[in-house]
Amino acid sequence: MIRCVRMWTAADGNSDFEEGTIALAEAKGADRWTPDLAAGTVSFRETPAGGDYGWHQDPVPRLVLTLSGTLEFEVASGRRFTIRPGDVLLAEDNSGSGHKWRLLDDQPWRRAYVVLDPKLVPFTPQESAR
Repeated sequence: MIRCVRMWTAADGNSDFEEGTIALAEAKGADRWTPDLAAGTVSFRETPAGGDYGWHQDPVPRLVLTLSGTLEFEVASGRRFTIRPGDVLLAEDNSGSGHKWRLLDDQPWRRAYVVLDPKLVPFTPQESAR
């Protein structure tokens, strides 16, 4: 399974999040996968080690695929979560109070942004979060 954190704008206008996974189909052999997902655009970005970014929203719903760097995200309630290389962030908090983040380790944050319809993402919340 692939760890995924879904972040959205709640009814009160503040960002919230839940942890889960990207559901992968069973397959013959060792590989497991999702069906192809139609993506609008893909872009890459790098933030130097020690970077941070204050309160903001994501401009559009998108997947953020972390390639390097370990980050801590925070929402207005004070709740926090960590993203590590290999984790996926499903960013749907496109309005409201938003979130902020900071790099925790000595690595740059290298990531890919994949813009797509979030309804297509096979996100499965953790049982304990339901």
